Amino acid sequence: MGDIIWRDLGACRGLDPDVFFPETEEEADTAKAICDSCDVRIACLEHALASREKVGVWGGTTERERRRIVRQRRRTA
Repeated sequence: MGDIIWRDLGACRGLDPDVFFPETEEEADTAKAICDSCDVRIACLEHALASREKVGVWGGTTERERRRIVRQRRRTA
């Protein structure tokens, strides 16, 4: 249920999903700018990390950035 609530409050709600699935890292800037102003960015990012989202911008991060976060967390755990 908590998962549904944060999704309903996202700044991305109602926007074209293609914005959040860019072809390149450089094209991710538009999506990341939307995420920067989002009140549920952290919940979105944590969801993406927990479910190992492989594509798209989630919580203001690209796939590469999420992999880096996962590696950092493993080192500090």
